[in-house]
Amino acid sequence: MKQNKVLGLLGLATRANKIVAGTDQVLNALKSKSLKMVFLANDVSEKTFDKINRKCYFYHIPLHIKFNTNELSHATGKPGRKIIGITDDNFYQAIMNELERGDLYEG
Repeated sequence: MKQNKVLGLLGLATRANKIVAGTDQVLNALKSKSLKMVFLANDVSEKTFDKINRKCYFYHIPLHIKFNTNELSHATGKPGRKIIGITDDNFYQAIMNELERGDLYEG
């Protein structure tokens, strides 16, 4: 089975303690302008999506909704992860490079 490179980078960022997770933590980090990008599970409620989408738009932070809760949870090693914020410039750049390349899968 091929592993998604972006999810692999999310796992590395988690182990390096370069993420925040959970709605409240991500909203607080957005307000303090410490986030570089946000990943939101594509299976969250419409209310949660609207709230996070508006905040990311307001603070000019990229929002990605490519993955579901199971994929984000597996990548971070924590069950129930629906929202993850990246706080590190290097992880942000590496993830953006993979997203821009479009070659998301190892193989």
